[in-house]
Amino acid sequence: MGAGVIKGQGGGGTRRRQRSRRHPRAMSEINVTPFVDVMLVLLIIFMVAAPMLTVGVPVELPKTAAQALPHEQEEPLVVTLTADGEVSIMSTAVAESELVSRLRAVAAERSDDKVFLRADGAIPYERVVTVMGALNAGGFSNIGLVTETGGPTLDGGDG
Repeated sequence: MGAGVIKGQGGGGTRRRQRSRRHPRAMSEINVTPFVDVMLVLLIIFMVAAPMLTVGVPVELPKTAAQALPHEQEEPLVVTLTADGEVSIMSTAVAESELVSRLRAVAAERSDDKVFLRADGAIPYERVVTVMGALNAGGFSNIGLVTETGGPTLDGGDG
């Protein structure tokens, strides 16, 4: 009695295995790794770019000890008064003669009458109050003055 070789069914099983190594089958799975890599890169780009998308009229805001206001649902309207006396609604410069009419047009489109006034610290108080009067005449009665934190508290301490 000797040892015999048992052949698999269909004969030539080794040829099929060798053939499949030479010509691999099409992969039927989705490779999500490149997709995840691209999404992570986009997330980082948006996280870096988002803080730069704020209203960009440069002013030197006065400092105060007041706390920040809570955020609203609607983007707040921002009126800026620069050191050279220029008035801007959001980031668009507006002539003084057109300020009230522009504010009325904006107020007609908005559901909220809240407006933030950013005035440079070097502007005389009279000029700030004049712009506040124009805001009121334009339909905005809820005016918030924007300041920097860390200013004097008037109790002997500094912010």
